[in-house]
Amino acid sequence: MSVHLETAGEQGPLLLCLHGIGSSSAAFAPQLAGLSAHVRVVAWDAPGYGRSADPDGPLDLDGFADAAAEVVRAHGGSAHVLGVSWGGVIALRLATRHPDLVDSLIVADSSAGSGTDEAKAAAMRARTAELAEAGPRAFAERRGPRLVSDLAPAALVERVVDTMAGAIRLPGYGYAAEAMAGADLRPELSAVTAPALVVCGDRDTVTGVEASQVLAGGLHKTAYVIVKDAGHLANQEQPERFNAWVLSHLHIVTNSRTLRARKG
Repeated sequence: MSVHLETAGEQGPLLLCLHGIGSSSAAFAPQLAGLSAHVRVVAWDAPGYGRSADPDGPLDLDGFADAAAEVVRAHGGSAHVLGVSWGGVIALRLATRHPDLVDSLIVADSSAGSGTDEAKAAAMRARTAELAEAGPRAFAERRGPRLVSDLAPAALVERVVDTMAGAIRLPGYGYAAEAMAGADLRPELSAVTAPALVVCGDRDTVTGVEASQVLAGGLHKTAYVIVKDAGHLANQEQPERFNAWVLSHLHIVTNSRTLRARKG
């Protein structure tokens, strides 16, 4: 399966970036630019999205996680994994299916999946028919503006809509929606061994602060951060603040491992 990647940075640990259900690697432009002096940043177009090929058959959550695992393996060793929204759900499943590949997690504006609530699951599944009927551009114009706060500049709203319109198509979006609708990761959060940073914009009305708190409470090794003046796409709406928290997390994880190695 051919997966398109955007990369930046030539030294430091690997940071794999997994986008939300209506997005692509373009969502991580602020991280590719702002973090590449410190880490090797790799952002994917998920299978069936953007410039990646359509998968040969339906992918469930495990399938998307396994595809992410192949990206990590192709870049050698292991990675810190940053997932936004649906990408965070993939990252969490990646951490339980392939713990040896995940050095740490940054889970941003995410949730335990839409399967935690019947109404949310039904609404997620209904998106496939909505996309088929409306087409990518109209679908993006309807949904994209909800992803940022009312403080977001018009240029960012336009960029989010354009990214979505250029990224989503069937059947890939339908596979992702079904994977999200069937996901309830609450029982497996305690099995995640990687240290995690859970991040949420204070104005996120899509998954919201409460859903991020569920993740933070269920994970053992967790720091929890609220990003002020940001909606569901905190990494794009407040990139400087977001990137600073990511670098702080990576610094803490790296230092902790160095200290343990010395004591060992």
